[in-house]
Amino acid sequence: MASILTLPAIPKPAHVIHFSRALALPVLGLLVFLVIWHLAASQVNTSLGTLPGPAQTWQQFTGLVDEHQRERSREAAFYERQEQRNAATLAKNPQAEVKTRDYTGKPTFFDQIGTSLLTVAAGFLLASALAIPAGIVLGLNKSLYAAFNPVIQLLKPVSPLAWLPIVTMVVSALYVSDDPLVSKSFLNSLFTVAMCSLWPTLINTAVGVTAVDHDLLNVSRVLKLSRWQHVRTIVLPSAVPMIFTGLRLSLGVAWMVLIAAEMLAQNPGLGKFVWDEFQNGSSASLGRIMVAVVTIGLIGLLLDRGMLSLQRHFSWNKQLSLR
Repeated sequence: MASILTLPAIPKPAHVIHFSRALALPVLGLLVFLVIWHLAASQVNTSLGTLPGPAQTWQQFTGLVDEHQRERSREAAFYERQEQRNAATLAKNPQAEVKTRDYTGKPTFFDQIGTSLLTVAAGFLLASALAIPAGIVLGLNKSLYAAFNPVIQLLKPVSPLAWLPIVTMVVSALYVSDDPLVSKSFLNSLFTVAMCSLWPTLINTAVGVTAVDHDLLNVSRVLKLSRWQHVRTIVLPSAVPMIFTGLRLSLGVAWMVLIAAEMLAQNPGLGKFVWDEFQNGSSASLGRIMVAVVTIGLIGLLLDRGMLSLQRHFSWNKQLSLR
């Protein structure tokens, strides 16, 4: 009888095992979360009904998608009718003046996501433009750092709910225009986000600058680098990890602050969407609010991953883990 040859098992490469494990564990954690959410939601009764679970939340999300598509169809039809009227007017009288009016329909859920992203980006960029240079200056001068550190620690924990009324009054007093470029509510949210989110970047930048290795400082002295060359070639490369840590923290703070600021300032965005649904009190409101909550968390996660990717690109340490 011929013997049956058995081939030895081919071991899987280590990177395949690592990738499978890295993918399976988050998926498992997400599934456990969805099960707990489903079981817990059915036990919570509110004035608007049972707390929506994953299935009801998904149903409301598809409804918001359909609502967005219907609104875009109405917008396209509005501009098409306007073009037809203008073309007919010009055909009768080539010298006639025709006007193109903007569509003023209600912003959809996805329109408000875009508004929130625009606002948080503007506020975060403004905060970063102020915090990074100020942090470098404070880090290079220990006397200045000692002088301003109490002020930083005093302002850092102030809530956006406290800043917003002050920002609103200042913007109303200074931003006076018959034809404003942007709305005051947008500026209120922008400056509130900037005021609350600049501190992590400012502090981490100053700490990163003060923590430059002494050997590198000695190299700078030996080479007799100018102040600008010293900052550009020695300080900034060494402080990049701490700067990006501050930027990641600031971006997370900015995104959290934005929702509260939009609620109070009534600036179109996810915060106003949540508030409007809460005030609406319909049977679908809870599910739509839950969609907004999940969306806010998902966008916050993507913003953090994007900032970490930028850090890996600009930092000398390319092995940063996605944590």
